[in-house]
Amino acid sequence: MSKNEIIIRNANFKDIPKIIELQKESFPYMYIEGMIWKKESLENHIRIFPEGQFIAESDGEIIGSASSLIVNIVPEYKEHTWMEVCGTAGFRNHNPAGDTLYAADVSTHPDHRSLGVGTKIYDARKALAIKLNLRRIIGGGRLFNYCEYADKLSVDEYVKKVLEGKIREPVLYFQMKNGFKFIKILPNYIKDSRSLNYATFIEWKNPEYRKAS
Repeated sequence: MSKNEIIIRNANFKDIPKIIELQKESFPYMYIEGMIWKKESLENHIRIFPEGQFIAESDGEIIGSASSLIVNIVPEYKEHTWMEVCGTAGFRNHNPAGDTLYAADVSTHPDHRSLGVGTKIYDARKALAIKLNLRRIIGGGRLFNYCEYADKLSVDEYVKKVLEGKIREPVLYFQMKNGFKFIKILPNYIKDSRSLNYATFIEWKNPEYRKAS
């Protein structure tokens, strides 16, 4: 399969069962922990902000997905949890008047990784931020491999080594490769056994943002 065969489009209600199956395949340990999307939540995402919900499709198969909402965070770099920003799994805090696109999640099927699926989804998010004149995209990137180092390194030491290129951390590496900058560590971000609930606050600034006069 080549990257050219991957189509990014907005999700619709008919896609929801396949998105849930994708998440089960992408995050089996989170599925066991009950931490993947429910049907009702995905329906609400599409109802309140259809432009922000994406899927990656190849030969009629959904191989990637992403959910997003618009928020306004004050102060702009405040520490937060996933639930504090999103409000609920149904995105109660979606604010069309906000200035920030929040990357609530992204999934890629394990059989289709390293093909640029995630990058294409993030490019679609960037295009949306530019179209809507949002100031930035932010999110919390789970520290996927921290569980393997937690007995030897504090989370600050771990991230420092990741940023120095001494440890490979797939989520943060992917985000930085796609133009995001590391801001700070977010403790208790989301229940996640691999990251020990830690995430990194990451940000991409819209280079075409026009401040209202």
